[in-house]
Amino acid sequence: MPDLEQSLQGQDLGHLRIIAQLWGIEFNAPDTRIGLQRLVPMISDDELLHRVVAEMPLEAQQALDELLANDGRMSWPLFTRRYGALREMGAARRDRDHPYSDNQARASEALWYRGLIGRGFFDTPDGLEEFAYIPDDFLLILPQKVAKPAAPGPLGRPATRAEKSCSVLADDKILDDVCTMLAGRRTGMDLDAIQAHLISISESRYALDAQALETLLVSAGLLDQEGQIILEPVRQFLEKTREAALLELFRSWMSSQQFNELRLIPGIKIEGVWRNDPLSARQSILDFLSTIPGRLPGGGEKPVFWSLNSFVNAVREIQPDFQRPSGDYDTWYLQDVDTGEYLRGFQNWDRVDGELIRFTLCGPLHWLGLLDLGFQCEDQASIKSQPSAFRFSEMAFDLFNLKPPPGLAAETDKMQVSSDGRIFASRHLARSARYQLARFTEWIGYKRDQYEYRLSPASLDRAGKQGLTIPHLLTLLNRYAKQVPPNLVKALENWERHGEEARLERVMVLKVRAPEVLQAIRQSKASRFLGTPLGPTTVEVRAEAWKKIVQTLAELGYLVDSVD
Repeated sequence: MPDLEQSLQGQDLGHLRIIAQLWGIEFNAPDTRIGLQRLVPMISDDELLHRVVAEMPLEAQQALDELLANDGRMSWPLFTRRYGALREMGAARRDRDHPYSDNQARASEALWYRGLIGRGFFDTPDGLEEFAYIPDDFLLILPQKVAKPAAPGPLGRPATRAEKSCSVLADDKILDDVCTMLAGRRTGMDLDAIQAHLISISESRYALDAQALETLLVSAGLLDQEGQIILEPVRQFLEKTREAALLELFRSWMSSQQFNELRLIPGIKIEGVWRNDPLSARQSILDFLSTIPGRLPGGGEKPVFWSLNSFVNAVREIQPDFQRPSGDYDTWYLQDVDTGEYLRGFQNWDRVDGELIRFTLCGPLHWLGLLDLGFQCEDQASIKSQPSAFRFSEMAFDLFNLKPPPGLAAETDKMQVSSDGRIFASRHLARSARYQLARFTEWIGYKRDQYEYRLSPASLDRAGKQGLTIPHLLTLLNRYAKQVPPNLVKALENWERHGEEARLERVMVLKVRAPEVLQAIRQSKASRFLGTPLGPTTVEVRAEAWKKIVQTLAELGYLVDSVD
């Protein structure tokens, strides 16, 4: 960094007099050159420097601390956005308005008019950039930190009654969705098909989706980069207690560099080649969250709902650049999906950086069981899509301290198996059992806290291709079902011996007046659309090809009457 004399080059004699005045020293010089030679040694005194810094306004001390933390320099645009711009004025106005006085000086000006910072251009990998810097003379003397640390107060305020009029409590349903995802991927389902069976859908725009869940499971080492399961870790995970499994997911998210919240925010499209640091941003948000009261169950403060918007606005006031250390708001290409607008510049902070905070709190921290959400609504059935408040859940204290949260329901339920091949499994059936069951069956849906599955020849054939057998299925049913109907056991054994024995299908049938009409169609170009003969004048027709059949018959001289 330039030294003090270099940093003061170009300043007029009046500027040097202001520095001497703020340092409390007598200063006399006939011109700027001699003034600089006299002033520099006088303000290079260690003891005097510490006194001047200690008497500065707190915000100026904090600005100096941030410069010290960044090796003595910071991008000039970033520095002035955080600590105020230097007001441009000539010497006459400066000497008349005294912008350096403590009652009106900005932090940047308090440092500038004391000579504690300079302004200059330095080489960077991107070319010359302008920086605020501490002159080398002072950098060698100043301690690592000059401002007295203040106890951080809560960011934001408690929620109003309206902001928390309805609520959605955090739970552990993500464990059931993980089981669904793993079984779906094992059977070859795509993300859209899996999405339809996820149940931990919060009543907000930040609901868990299959893409985010898959990314989380890759981070947890349960899926590979192509989304395929890794067998042994999956087996171990499904056999863990719900408490241990939830903690494992939380720890994986906490330490994941791959789970990039910024790229998962709904409504924002990422373009271009650039990188952000999701781990650093996530840790900053968790640090902000730690200022909120009410994380201690029992002996501590009772958790209260906190205003989401006030929390986001407070972060913008105290540390807007939490995910952008260089303060760069122009090189990340993010596009609003609805409007097509590119979200560049600090003016879009709330739509990008603020939205990242909202997504982290109302997305992963809610999915993983740490935060309850509050909404503005008249009743629980009319919850709006945008959360307005949050609070720590009953599980938050243990999870934040990396302990399994106690009290989760044990997985001791049994399957209900009907004689027609339908099987019902609650959320509290062992996840390892539901994972295997899902591989043998067709997935019907989830309602009234139960998954519904159905055994069919197609599902059994698919399971067979994965190396599963009917004895495997019968062992599973006998172990985890309340009872297995004997007729279903017989049907499964028959299927194993003979394969498919009956099929019920919906088909389209063509009936003609005489066999020669049917023979004429068989000799035409439409013959490839005909299926199994059902008689001399009747034949199955591929449903999607009925227009071709009608056209061919018309060309042969026959009009067709269609009956629905």
